[in-house]
Amino acid sequence: MRHRRIDRTVEPYEVGEAGMAGMADRNVGAESDAYAGGGDGPYTRGLQGGDPYTWRDHRGRRAAGVTAGVLVTAALAAGCGPQDPGADALRQPSARATTAPASPAPSPTDDGKGGTGTAEPSPSTPPPSPSAPPTTPPTPSSPAPRPSTAPPPEVLMRTGSEGAQVRELQARLRQIGHFGRNPTGYYGKVTADSVRSFQAKRGTEATGSTDADTWRKLLTMTRTPTADELDPPTERPVAEPDERCLTGRVLCISKKSRTLAWMIDGRVVSAMDVRFGSEYTPTREGEFPVYWKSRDHVSTLYDTPMPYALFFSGGQAVHYSADFAANGYGGASHGCVNVRDRKKVAALFDQVKNGDKVVIYW
Repeated sequence: MRHRRIDRTVEPYEVGEAGMAGMADRNVGAESDAYAGGGDGPYTRGLQGGDPYTWRDHRGRRAAGVTAGVLVTAALAAGCGPQDPGADALRQPSARATTAPASPAPSPTDDGKGGTGTAEPSPSTPPPSPSAPPTTPPTPSSPAPRPSTAPPPEVLMRTGSEGAQVRELQARLRQIGHFGRNPTGYYGKVTADSVRSFQAKRGTEATGSTDADTWRKLLTMTRTPTADELDPPTERPVAEPDERCLTGRVLCISKKSRTLAWMIDGRVVSAMDVRFGSEYTPTREGEFPVYWKSRDHVSTLYDTPMPYALFFSGGQAVHYSADFAANGYGGASHGCVNVRDRKKVAALFDQVKNGDKVVIYW
């Protein structure tokens, strides 16, 4: 009977929690059992009588029942198992825990931002410097050079030029190893290549033409050529003359040494380099007379200039060749005897007479 009235007393606090009422009855019984074995819990003292927690009549028990209901509800809210006062004390938050501790200042990362959360660093503490390794600032590049507005140097000699200055140019280039033959006085491909080689070696624009700057540099690196350097007799030594050349006035021409010696009674008056026809148009060998002289001759067969021509056998003649002067032995004639030194062949043309001998031999 006493327990039934307790259920009714607790009943008003079970509104909306019907599912928890049965659990409360069981928990109260469990609490009484747990403390009945010698425990001194608050509920066991009340049930034993003699204290304010004893329910004696219906009205007196009603206030005590409210107190018991509140305690039962608190026990249900705390958990579903036997209560341990010590463990319960550990589970209860202390007064200090009600105040959230201040969050520690975030540790900086490599980019200077906080490592956790979004908290800003304290204003009183300056943010640490980034830990990126120091880098050497790039060296400022020099400004691009402005294009020169100065006029190009004057060109003194170029391909096709002829004369004493070309001969001196060739002699000076030969002194320093850029021209591999005797001076001819004609500015052709060989001379242009030699000038280009000299310019490239000196770090200037390799045009192949001799401008004022190129000429000035060449003069400072060489000496004034001697007469023999300017006008050597031949590129190769003159060959031993054929016996037919030892008497009279003879154009003594050696295919072996590629030289022509103008001889009078066995004495060499002048000598010059020559070249001959190719294997398809060979220069005839033997002894021939000069039968015709033509100062400004032009070939009607090949439409080629043949200045200072001394004809000796049909259409074959001794004459000046601009191609020979320009390209050396890289080419060949159509059968004529080519001379590349214009000055020498011009002097020869003036001295030779019709009827003088031409001897061509090996």
